[in-house]
Amino acid sequence: MIDRSQATSWARRLKVRHLESFLVLEEAGTLTEAAARLHMTQSAMSHWLAEMEAVVGTPLVVRGRRVQLTPAGHLLKRLAVGVLGDIARTGREMHAVAEGRVPRLNVGSVWAGIAGGLPEAVSAFQQDHADVLVSIHDGPFDNLLGGLETRALDAVIGVLDARAHRPGLEHRVLFEDRVAIVIGQGSRHWGRSAGLGFADLLHENWVMPPGGTLTRIQMDAFLIAQEASWLVPKAETASLAMMQALLHKGDYVGVCSESMADYMASLGLLQKISIDAGIRFGPITVVWKREHASATLMDFVDCLVAHASARQRPPAP
Repeated sequence: MIDRSQATSWARRLKVRHLESFLVLEEAGTLTEAAARLHMTQSAMSHWLAEMEAVVGTPLVVRGRRVQLTPAGHLLKRLAVGVLGDIARTGREMHAVAEGRVPRLNVGSVWAGIAGGLPEAVSAFQQDHADVLVSIHDGPFDNLLGGLETRALDAVIGVLDARAHRPGLEHRVLFEDRVAIVIGQGSRHWGRSAGLGFADLLHENWVMPPGGTLTRIQMDAFLIAQEASWLVPKAETASLAMMQALLHKGDYVGVCSESMADYMASLGLLQKISIDAGIRFGPITVVWKREHASATLMDFVDCLVAHASARQRPPAP
Protein backbone atom coordinates (compact mmCIF):
# COMPACT_ATOMS: atom_id res chain seq x y z
CA MET A 1 0.00 0.00 0.00
CA ILE A 2 1.35 3.43 -0.96
CA ASP A 3 1.93 5.74 2.00
CA ARG A 4 -0.26 8.84 1.74
CA SER A 5 2.68 11.19 2.35
CA GLN A 6 4.59 9.55 -0.52
CA ALA A 7 1.59 9.70 -2.84
CA THR A 8 1.16 13.47 -2.33
CA SER A 9 4.76 14.60 -1.83
CA TRP A 10 5.14 15.59 -5.49
CA ALA A 11 2.04 17.82 -5.30
CA ARG A 12 3.55 19.88 -2.48
CA ARG A 13 6.07 21.26 -4.97
CA LEU A 14 3.38 22.33 -7.42
CA LYS A 15 2.23 25.94 -7.48
CA VAL A 16 -0.97 27.44 -8.84
CA ARG A 17 1.19 29.24 -11.40
CA HIS A 18 2.44 25.85 -12.63
CA LEU A 19 -1.11 24.68 -13.32
CA GLU A 20 -2.14 27.93 -15.00
CA SER A 21 0.93 27.89 -17.26
CA PHE A 22 0.40 24.26 -18.18
CA LEU A 23 -3.14 24.97 -19.38
CA VAL A 24 -1.86 27.94 -21.39
CA LEU A 25 0.76 25.70 -23.03
CA GLU A 26 -1.80 23.03 -23.91
CA GLU A 27 -4.13 25.64 -25.43
CA ALA A 28 -1.38 27.56 -27.27
CA GLY A 29 0.14 24.40 -28.77
CA THR A 30 3.72 25.70 -28.98
CA LEU A 31 6.31 26.89 -26.48
CA THR A 32 6.76 30.10 -28.46
CA GLU A 33 3.07 31.02 -28.39
CA ALA A 34 2.71 30.01 -24.74
CA ALA A 35 5.73 32.12 -23.79
CA ALA A 36 4.24 35.11 -25.59
CA ARG A 37 0.91 34.73 -23.78
CA LEU A 38 2.69 34.43 -20.43
CA HIS A 39 5.04 37.37 -21.18
CA MET A 40 8.21 35.31 -20.81
CA THR A 41 11.04 34.20 -23.13
CA GLN A 42 10.93 30.86 -24.92
CA SER A 43 14.01 29.67 -23.02
CA ALA A 44 12.34 30.56 -19.73
CA MET A 45 9.26 28.65 -20.85
CA SER A 46 11.36 25.60 -21.72
CA HIS A 47 13.08 25.82 -18.34
CA TRP A 48 9.70 26.05 -16.58
CA LEU A 49 8.39 22.97 -18.43
CA ALA A 50 11.52 20.96 -17.60
CA GLU A 51 11.15 21.98 -13.97
CA MET A 52 7.54 20.86 -13.90
CA GLU A 53 8.34 17.50 -15.50
CA ALA A 54 11.02 17.02 -12.85
CA VAL A 55 8.40 17.68 -10.16
CA VAL A 56 5.98 15.03 -11.47
CA GLY A 57 8.78 12.66 -12.46
CA THR A 58 7.68 11.96 -16.05
CA PRO A 59 7.35 13.79 -19.41
CA LEU A 60 4.16 15.82 -19.75
CA VAL A 61 4.34 16.69 -23.47
CA VAL A 62 5.81 15.34 -26.68
CA ARG A 63 7.66 18.18 -28.36
CA GLY A 64 7.13 18.69 -32.06
CA ARG A 65 5.59 21.22 -34.40
CA ARG A 66 2.81 21.35 -31.83
CA VAL A 67 3.18 19.91 -28.36
CA GLN A 68 1.05 16.85 -27.60
CA LEU A 69 0.11 15.82 -24.09
CA THR A 70 1.41 12.50 -22.84
CA PRO A 71 -0.87 10.29 -20.70
CA ALA A 72 0.69 11.96 -17.64
CA GLY A 73 0.03 15.35 -19.25
CA HIS A 74 -3.66 14.53 -19.62
CA LEU A 75 -3.79 13.58 -15.94
CA LEU A 76 -2.15 16.86 -14.96
CA LYS A 77 -4.56 18.79 -17.19
CA ARG A 78 -7.48 17.15 -15.38
CA LEU A 79 -5.97 18.17 -12.05
CA ALA A 80 -5.34 21.73 -13.26
CA VAL A 81 -8.90 22.21 -14.52
CA GLY A 82 -10.36 20.90 -11.25
CA VAL A 83 -8.08 22.83 -8.91
CA LEU A 84 -8.29 26.12 -10.78
CA GLY A 85 -12.07 25.77 -11.10
CA ASP A 86 -12.37 25.24 -7.34
CA ILE A 87 -10.12 28.22 -6.65
CA ALA A 88 -12.16 30.47 -8.95
CA ARG A 89 -15.47 29.33 -7.48
CA THR A 90 -14.27 29.72 -3.91
CA GLY A 91 -12.93 33.17 -4.74
CA ARG A 92 -16.33 34.27 -6.04
CA GLU A 93 -18.04 32.87 -2.97
CA MET A 94 -15.61 34.61 -0.61
CA HIS A 95 -16.15 37.87 -2.47
CA ALA A 96 -19.90 37.46 -2.08
CA VAL A 97 -19.56 36.73 1.66
CA ALA A 98 -17.29 39.78 2.09
CA GLU A 99 -20.05 41.91 0.57
CA GLY A 100 -22.68 40.42 2.87
CA ARG A 101 -24.20 38.20 0.18
CA VAL A 102 -24.79 34.43 0.21
CA PRO A 103 -23.06 32.57 -2.64
CA ARG A 104 -25.30 29.49 -2.47
CA LEU A 105 -28.83 28.58 -1.41
CA ASN A 106 -29.88 25.00 -0.67
CA VAL A 107 -33.63 24.56 -1.03
CA GLY A 108 -35.66 21.44 -0.24
CA SER A 109 -39.14 20.92 -1.66
CA VAL A 110 -41.96 18.39 -1.80
CA TRP A 111 -43.51 17.69 -5.23
CA ALA A 112 -46.23 20.31 -4.75
CA GLY A 113 -43.70 23.09 -4.30
CA ILE A 114 -41.78 22.10 -7.42
CA ALA A 115 -44.99 22.21 -9.47
CA GLY A 116 -46.33 25.30 -7.70
CA GLY A 117 -43.92 27.99 -8.80
CA LEU A 118 -40.47 26.98 -7.56
CA PRO A 119 -38.80 26.85 -11.01
CA GLU A 120 -40.25 30.25 -11.94
CA ALA A 121 -39.14 31.70 -8.60
CA VAL A 122 -35.58 30.42 -9.09
CA SER A 123 -35.42 31.97 -12.55
CA ALA A 124 -36.74 35.33 -11.34
CA PHE A 125 -34.45 35.30 -8.30
CA GLN A 126 -31.33 34.71 -10.40
CA GLN A 127 -32.10 37.65 -12.65
CA ASP A 128 -31.13 39.85 -9.68
CA HIS A 129 -28.73 37.39 -8.04
CA ALA A 130 -26.83 35.97 -10.99
CA ASP A 131 -23.88 34.91 -8.81
CA VAL A 132 -25.96 32.81 -6.39
CA LEU A 133 -26.10 29.06 -7.01
CA VAL A 134 -29.49 27.55 -6.10
CA SER A 135 -29.30 23.84 -5.27
CA ILE A 136 -32.71 22.12 -5.16
CA HIS A 137 -33.44 18.86 -3.33
CA ASP A 138 -36.76 16.98 -3.31
CA GLY A 139 -38.06 14.50 -0.79
CA PRO A 140 -40.55 13.96 2.06
CA PHE A 141 -41.19 17.03 4.20
CA ASP A 142 -39.94 15.40 7.43
CA ASN A 143 -36.61 14.46 5.88
CA LEU A 144 -36.13 17.93 4.43
CA LEU A 145 -36.91 19.69 7.72
CA GLY A 146 -33.98 17.88 9.30
CA GLY A 147 -31.75 19.71 6.85
CA LEU A 148 -32.70 23.04 8.40
CA GLU A 149 -31.29 21.93 11.74
CA THR A 150 -27.98 20.78 10.27
CA ARG A 151 -27.79 23.79 7.91
CA ALA A 152 -27.67 21.44 4.95
CA LEU A 153 -30.75 23.33 3.72
CA ASP A 154 -31.57 27.04 3.94
CA ALA A 155 -35.30 26.72 3.23
CA VAL A 156 -37.86 23.94 2.82
CA ILE A 157 -41.15 23.96 0.93
CA GLY A 158 -43.85 21.69 2.29
CA VAL A 159 -47.30 21.47 3.87
CA LEU A 160 -48.19 23.86 6.68
CA ASP A 161 -48.85 21.72 9.74
CA ALA A 162 -47.47 21.35 13.25
CA ARG A 163 -44.01 20.57 11.86
CA ALA A 164 -43.72 24.08 10.42
CA HIS A 165 -44.44 25.59 13.84
CA ARG A 166 -41.45 24.11 15.64
CA PRO A 167 -39.47 26.54 17.83
CA GLY A 168 -37.03 28.67 15.89
CA LEU A 169 -38.76 28.24 12.53
CA GLU A 170 -40.39 30.94 10.41
CA HIS A 171 -42.75 30.34 7.51
CA ARG A 172 -44.82 32.02 4.81
CA VAL A 173 -47.80 30.42 3.10
CA LEU A 174 -47.45 30.08 -0.66
CA PHE A 175 -50.74 28.57 -1.87
CA GLU A 176 -53.54 26.17 -0.99
CA ASP A 177 -53.29 22.73 -2.59
CA ARG A 178 -55.59 19.75 -3.02
CA VAL A 179 -55.25 16.05 -3.83
CA ALA A 180 -55.96 15.08 -7.44
CA ILE A 181 -56.87 11.83 -9.18
CA VAL A 182 -55.09 11.35 -12.50
CA ILE A 183 -54.59 8.95 -15.37
CA GLY A 184 -51.76 8.60 -17.87
CA GLN A 185 -51.44 7.53 -21.48
CA GLY A 186 -51.41 3.87 -20.46
CA SER A 187 -54.99 4.11 -19.22
CA ARG A 188 -57.83 2.78 -21.37
CA HIS A 189 -59.66 5.98 -20.40
CA TRP A 190 -56.98 8.28 -21.86
CA GLY A 191 -58.53 10.85 -24.18
CA ARG A 192 -62.05 10.52 -22.78
CA SER A 193 -61.48 11.48 -19.16
CA ALA A 194 -63.85 14.47 -19.31
CA GLY A 195 -66.92 12.27 -18.79
CA LEU A 196 -65.39 10.18 -16.01
CA GLY A 197 -65.98 10.56 -12.29
CA PHE A 198 -64.64 8.95 -9.14
CA ALA A 199 -67.32 6.26 -9.16
CA ASP A 200 -66.23 5.11 -12.62
CA LEU A 201 -62.73 4.37 -11.34
CA LEU A 202 -63.44 2.48 -8.13
CA HIS A 203 -62.53 -0.89 -9.61
CA GLU A 204 -59.46 0.29 -11.54
CA ASN A 205 -55.82 -0.41 -10.61
CA TRP A 206 -54.64 2.41 -8.34
CA VAL A 207 -51.17 3.84 -7.69
CA MET A 208 -50.95 5.79 -4.42
CA PRO A 209 -48.30 7.34 -2.18
CA PRO A 210 -47.20 5.12 0.73
CA GLY A 211 -49.28 4.95 3.88
CA GLY A 212 -48.50 7.68 6.41
CA THR A 213 -47.74 10.38 3.82
CA LEU A 214 -50.02 13.41 3.90
CA THR A 215 -51.42 12.75 0.42
CA ARG A 216 -52.30 9.18 1.38
CA ILE A 217 -53.83 10.22 4.70
CA GLN A 218 -56.10 12.72 2.95
CA MET A 219 -56.97 10.21 0.23
CA ASP A 220 -57.84 7.52 2.78
CA ALA A 221 -60.11 9.98 4.62
CA PHE A 222 -61.84 10.75 1.31
CA LEU A 223 -62.36 7.04 0.63
CA ILE A 224 -63.98 6.60 4.03
CA ALA A 225 -66.31 9.54 3.35
CA GLN A 226 -67.22 7.99 -0.01
CA GLU A 227 -67.84 4.60 1.63
CA ALA A 228 -65.02 3.15 -0.42
CA SER A 229 -62.55 2.34 2.34
CA TRP A 230 -62.24 -1.14 0.82
CA LEU A 231 -60.24 0.30 -2.08
CA VAL A 232 -56.56 -0.62 -1.81
CA PRO A 233 -53.82 0.32 -4.30
CA LYS A 234 -52.11 -2.11 -6.62
CA ALA A 235 -48.85 -0.16 -6.26
CA GLU A 236 -47.40 2.34 -3.79
CA THR A 237 -44.56 4.73 -4.50
CA ALA A 238 -43.14 7.95 -3.09
CA SER A 239 -41.38 8.61 -6.40
CA LEU A 240 -43.09 10.96 -8.82
CA ALA A 241 -41.00 9.56 -11.68
CA MET A 242 -42.13 6.01 -10.87
CA MET A 243 -45.79 7.01 -10.60
CA GLN A 244 -45.60 8.81 -13.93
CA ALA A 245 -43.91 5.78 -15.53
CA LEU A 246 -46.60 3.43 -14.24
CA LEU A 247 -49.39 5.69 -15.50
CA HIS A 248 -47.67 6.03 -18.86
CA LYS A 249 -46.98 2.33 -19.38
CA GLY A 250 -49.88 0.63 -17.58
CA ASP A 251 -53.63 0.86 -17.07
CA TYR A 252 -53.59 2.66 -13.70
CA VAL A 253 -55.22 5.52 -11.81
CA GLY A 254 -52.88 7.73 -9.77
CA VAL A 255 -53.05 10.08 -6.80
CA CYS A 256 -50.90 13.19 -6.40
CA SER A 257 -51.09 16.85 -5.40
CA GLU A 258 -53.29 19.01 -7.62
CA SER A 259 -50.46 21.43 -8.33
CA MET A 260 -48.38 18.57 -9.71
CA ALA A 261 -51.38 17.20 -11.62
CA ASP A 262 -51.99 20.61 -13.23
CA TYR A 263 -48.33 20.91 -14.18
CA MET A 264 -48.18 17.43 -15.69
CA ALA A 265 -51.48 18.00 -17.51
CA SER A 266 -50.08 21.21 -19.03
CA LEU A 267 -47.28 19.08 -20.53
CA GLY A 268 -49.73 16.50 -21.86
CA LEU A 269 -48.40 13.80 -19.53
CA LEU A 270 -51.44 13.32 -17.26
CA GLN A 271 -55.18 13.99 -17.28
CA LYS A 272 -57.15 14.96 -14.18
CA ILE A 273 -60.35 13.20 -13.24
CA SER A 274 -63.09 15.46 -11.88
CA ILE A 275 -64.58 14.52 -8.53
CA ASP A 276 -67.66 15.93 -6.84
CA ALA A 277 -65.91 16.87 -3.60
CA GLY A 278 -62.43 18.33 -3.38
CA ILE A 279 -59.83 16.44 -1.36
CA ARG A 280 -57.99 18.94 0.79
CA PHE A 281 -54.21 18.68 0.80
CA GLY A 282 -53.32 21.79 2.80
CA PRO A 283 -51.48 25.10 2.48
CA ILE A 284 -48.04 24.84 0.89
CA THR A 285 -45.52 26.92 2.81
CA VAL A 286 -41.84 27.85 2.78
CA VAL A 287 -40.04 27.29 6.10
CA TRP A 288 -36.64 28.48 7.27
CA LYS A 289 -34.60 28.68 10.45
CA ARG A 290 -34.92 32.15 12.00
CA GLU A 291 -31.32 32.36 13.19
CA HIS A 292 -29.95 31.32 9.79
CA ALA A 293 -31.93 33.81 7.70
CA SER A 294 -29.99 36.13 5.39
CA ALA A 295 -30.98 39.00 3.12
CA THR A 296 -30.36 36.73 0.13
CA LEU A 297 -32.63 34.03 1.53
CA MET A 298 -35.42 36.53 2.22
CA ASP A 299 -35.17 37.82 -1.37
CA PHE A 300 -35.63 34.23 -2.50
CA VAL A 301 -38.65 33.78 -0.21
CA ASP A 302 -40.19 36.93 -1.71
CA CYS A 303 -39.76 35.43 -5.20
CA LEU A 304 -41.43 32.21 -4.05
CA VAL A 305 -44.42 34.10 -2.63
CA ALA A 306 -44.76 36.24 -5.76
CA HIS A 307 -44.75 33.31 -8.15
CA ALA A 308 -46.95 31.10 -6.01
CA SER A 309 -49.47 33.97 -5.87
CA ALA A 310 -49.27 34.35 -9.65
CA ARG A 311 -50.12 30.65 -9.96
CA GLN A 312 -53.27 31.16 -7.88
CA ARG A 313 -54.54 34.05 -10.00
CA PRO A 314 -56.75 33.16 -13.00
CA PRO A 315 -55.16 33.92 -16.40
CA ALA A 316 -55.94 37.27 -17.95
CA PRO A 317 -58.65 37.16 -20.65
